[in-house]
Amino acid sequence: MARLPYLDRDQLKPEHQDLLARNINLLRVLTHSPNAARAFHGIGHFIRHVSRFEPRLRELAILQVGWLARSPYEWSHHVKISHDFGVTDDDIKALIEDTAGRPNTLDPAAKLVLRAAREMTRDLKVSDATWAELARAYDSERLTDLTLTIAFYNAVVRVLATLQIDVEPDYQPYLDKFPLPA
Repeated sequence: MARLPYLDRDQLKPEHQDLLARNINLLRVLTHSPNAARAFHGIGHFIRHVSRFEPRLRELAILQVGWLARSPYEWSHHVKISHDFGVTDDDIKALIEDTAGRPNTLDPAAKLVLRAAREMTRDLKVSDATWAELARAYDSERLTDLTLTIAFYNAVVRVLATLQIDVEPDYQPYLDKFPLPA
């Protein structure tokens, strides 16, 4: 159970009810601080709808963070969301294999992005060697967008864990299909 009550639209002032256009548990808790929820939504919106970084690779990076953090909420939500941006079930299986250091079917660009996400998540930064490879593949804007995406989702998983946000029943099938390791 979440550490703060889940709010519904009718519990918010009219000027903040738009914050629950997506009626998901994370937003239902964040709306205890409407201004923080709005700022949080702003960066999330940028990452998903404005960033010029390739959407499939972006989603793989987010999934990598969710997998490493063992975040049921983040993982389940982005397994679903990632399908809208071209990530396949085979890609998700390959991500799990790549994380374990096993051979997989991912393309080199995906493997590079996953390595960057693992390094930022585990080591707090991307290594010089990985950065050099990324810099050969992407311009400065895309490098910035990828860095911001990985950093933001590392923050998201910490918010989810601290506030103990529950996975909604609609997302449970994604956890059942691709369970997180113990």
